[in-house]
Amino acid sequence: MPHLATHAISPDCELIRWQITEDEPTLAGQLVLTDEEQADLAGIAHPGQRVEWLACRVALKTLIEMRGQPYTCLWKDEFGKPHLCQSAGKSTALADRPGESTRGHISLSHTPGWATAVWHQTRPVGIDVEPIRDQFTRVVPRVLSPSEIEDANGQPDRLAVYWCAKEALYKLYGKRQLTFREHLLVDPFPTGASLLTGHVRLHDHQETLQVHCLHLEPGLIAVAF
Repeated sequence: MPHLATHAISPDCELIRWQITEDEPTLAGQLVLTDEEQADLAGIAHPGQRVEWLACRVALKTLIEMRGQPYTCLWKDEFGKPHLCQSAGKSTALADRPGESTRGHISLSHTPGWATAVWHQTRPVGIDVEPIRDQFTRVVPRVLSPSEIEDANGQPDRLAVYWCAKEALYKLYGKRQLTFREHLLVDPFPTGASLLTGHVRLHDHQETLQVHCLHLEPGLIAVAF
């Protein structure tokens, strides 16, 4: 049996965590991949990353089917953001794509040993999962604003929250040409906070969003919507 857990983030948003114990053939046997998805998987050389890629889709399929909906496949837009297919056999049909939001919005994230997926009924959503590690003290300050660096105070757990929240905001926005330091900002928060305020600030787009933080295995999960 797979090791999984679901979490209701809000009445319209649900998360699934999948602890990966399966090998690649076992996971692949649970999916029917489109040509696009097969090409995407073929481009991943690392065996562990292939397993994580498959586990994310099996986790999402499980979540969608638990909600009583059929799961067929995913397609990616021009920026690489994943969307649920509307119907079987139409994943590459442009005419089918504008209506994808009628099935809800999704996001995926993985880290060694874990796959996560989130679904929101009406709003774009982003997710990131990270173990908390000392590496954050060296890497994360490069992508924080001066005020965020001051607020994090070099603490790995706080740096992890900033990093995870910004990754979730980036996946929600779903477009390129932005930087974590300048365009994705997170308001100061108390240690252990479960709800943060995040911002996407571009010259032609301003948006304030909620970021939900779950302190669960494998460390931290952030969901933005």
